[in-house]
Amino acid sequence: MIRLHRDMVTAMLVHAENCDPEESCGLIATDPDGILRMVFPLTNALRSSTNYTIEPREHFRAQRHADARGWEITGVFHSHPHTQAYPSPTDVRLAPDPGWLYLLVGMEDRGHPVVRGFRITDGRISEETLEVQERNHP
Repeated sequence: MIRLHRDMVTAMLVHAENCDPEESCGLIATDPDGILRMVFPLTNALRSSTNYTIEPREHFRAQRHADARGWEITGVFHSHPHTQAYPSPTDVRLAPDPGWLYLLVGMEDRGHPVVRGFRITDGRISEETLEVQERNHP
């Protein structure tokens, strides 16, 4: 089970809405105990509705921010502006790290966007249960 704070979900949803009709994207940081600490909404350098590449300078700044706090970048999030929150064949093909968490924002139903989490290992997709918490972690 992956626990994340409601503010992280809100940040991903707002970013997805602001980037629409293009895919939004960003990075995920965890602390040494594996607790999700931050999502970094970043720029999609491709400005595409079907693919994303995180803008390199922003990626570097997010990495420095995480490093300064003893966190590690352990995943990525992005939106699917017109489809469900499920990894596309392109997502599977381009998955950079089998240990990463992939959070997807599906905007197929504009009134009810959905956030889901996945691991992608050797082309296999496995869904992670997400638990949204109201309180900050200790």
